[in-house]
Amino acid sequence: EVQLVESGGGLVQAGGSLRLSCAASGFTFDGYAIGWFRQAPGKEREGVSCIYNSDGSTYYADSVKGRFTISSDNAKTTVYLQMNSLKPEDTAVYYCAARIFPPTARVGVLGRNFYDYWGQGTQVTVSS
Repeated sequence: EVQLVESGGGLVQAGGSLRLSCAASGFTFDGYAIGWFRQAPGKEREGVSCIYNSDGSTYYADSVKGRFTISSDNAKTTVYLQMNSLKPEDTAVYYCAARIFPPTARVGVLGRNFYDYWGQGTQVTVSS
């Protein structure tokens, strides 16, 4: 059974940093993509970042480029989202999602429909 468990959320002041973790289990780590999404109250869930384990390629939404960094550990069982220079508008529930054996064409990697499995989310609140 595929499981994704997020952690690391919390309350931080604007300009601060947080590191989110997504612990993945239940599937082979030879071919997958992990994405981070967020959903603020009253808004749709939006893609933030994605990493392909096959070659380590990373992708970011324009709103977080230069501030957020996605990475994975050496065992490739945990994916991180380092969030720096946080803004109040970054406040949301953050979710990680997995796509098993993703396509080689990197199209729509920040879209919800790209992913097969989802975690339960972790709250990030940035105060002004």
